[in-house]
Amino acid sequence: MRFDLVDLQLFVAVAETRSITNGAAKVHLALASASARIKGLEQALGVSLLTRGRRGVEPTPAGESLLDHARVVLHNVEAMRGDLAAFARGAKATVRFLANTSGLSEYLPKALAAFLAAHPRISIDVEERESADIARAILTGVADLGLAAEHALADNIERIPFSEDRLVLVTARDDELANRRQVDFSEVVEREFVGLISSIALHTHVSGHAARLGARLRFRARLNNFDAIGQMVAAGIGIGVMPEVAAKRCARSMKINVVRIRDGWANRRLVICARSFRALPKPAQQLAEHLRKSAPH
Repeated sequence: MRFDLVDLQLFVAVAETRSITNGAAKVHLALASASARIKGLEQALGVSLLTRGRRGVEPTPAGESLLDHARVVLHNVEAMRGDLAAFARGAKATVRFLANTSGLSEYLPKALAAFLAAHPRISIDVEERESADIARAILTGVADLGLAAEHALADNIERIPFSEDRLVLVTARDDELANRRQVDFSEVVEREFVGLISSIALHTHVSGHAARLGARLRFRARLNNFDAIGQMVAAGIGIGVMPEVAAKRCARSMKINVVRIRDGWANRRLVICARSFRALPKPAQQLAEHLRKSAPH
């Protein structure tokens, strides 16, 4: 059984757009050619891959399986192209690495800098994602490694403990909550907040838990780093939610207090994750081992 990369690209595009017409346009194929290729795939595999309806198409269970495998194959082809192109730039390999907000802002810069200094022929592509997105990317082969909250990972994702990642509330020192040791998140969802810009993964995480309480957080200001949030909170503009390690760092130089959030979702554990550490390319294995040794735990 032979597979054409164009067929796989087309099937992924069709499955993602839920339309043969839109999928064909996405990979620059005529509709008739795309339809023939999909039918050829189904005949070659001996199974129906798409359910066709008035509003478009939906992958069958067999189609979902092919979609997962096709994404992995196409990712590996792109990785191969990237690695070979890297030879021309003098780099030997690139590791594709995803991390959540607190991991990227508080833990990784120093650790990754040390790794890159020790491995001059390895490059790292780092992207910030919410932990659930990191889990999906690891399973589908879009990324080699991730640093994510453990609760978001499926059982078949391997992981190495990295650090505790508790989320806490930060308040101005004269706020009514400032002297509390801990609060339920339901007590504060109606307050005005200072938070991260909406494209940052932690914003999505916190706003999602507010929505589960039937609330929509009201933001006086949205910024792109924890230091800026701390300064706004210290000025009494609103309260904020950030990782405890960032909150304690900010509290050393700003007039803010740190209050623990009692809810279970605020107690997270960061882990280094991969589909299989043994199956990773050697540069990714080296990075995983470096992170394990540099973990704050």
